[in-house]
Amino acid sequence: MSTLLEEINDYKASFRKKASPEKQRLMEQATKELASLDIAKGLKIDALAPNFTLKDATGNEVALYEELTKGPVILTFYRGAWCPYCNLELKAYQRVLSDIKETGAQLIAISPQTPDASLTMKEKNELSFFVLSDPNGSTADDYKLLFKMPDYLIEIYQQSGLDVPAHNGNDAWELPVPATYIINQSGIIQFANVDPDYRNRVEPAEIVALLKKLA
Repeated sequence: MSTLLEEINDYKASFRKKASPEKQRLMEQATKELASLDIAKGLKIDALAPNFTLKDATGNEVALYEELTKGPVILTFYRGAWCPYCNLELKAYQRVLSDIKETGAQLIAISPQTPDASLTMKEKNELSFFVLSDPNGSTADDYKLLFKMPDYLIEIYQQSGLDVPAHNGNDAWELPVPATYIINQSGIIQFANVDPDYRNRVEPAEIVALLKKLA
């Protein structure tokens, strides 16, 4: 079975073959600019995780602190169903979900997508964990992950036929930096991975190993 890193590297190679050099240059530029700014750096280890109540793909409300009464939570913020790296990541988590549950933990995934778009994501990838909708990115903002896309990157997305606001049900071209947290039952962040390069993701097997160690 392939690892998430192997799958991401395969997709990167495919993208480099298909995308124009100028498109690749501008997307790299946007990633470097985001990394250089003092925004969207995310909450750190030992911080208290902000509580939230968000709707899942079928409209049911899910509250973080209520779920924490059942055990630790892996909280992962992703950009949307339109993001191939996000799809690969969530499918990789699904493959190790039984291992996550064996540690007593559970997984919650959050994006700014509408519940309908989240449902598409959940059904397409056959996900059996919470996939929540974060309207207007308010929860991502509480976790210090939200940023506004630069105009030239918006233009690239539009030229590719990708309408991010339509997926998110608003007029804002805003996204969360992909991030993964492990939160203990006291609401304290015990692990944090926040990377301005949306192509970089934590291997789910590493998260499972961390959960076992923290337990």
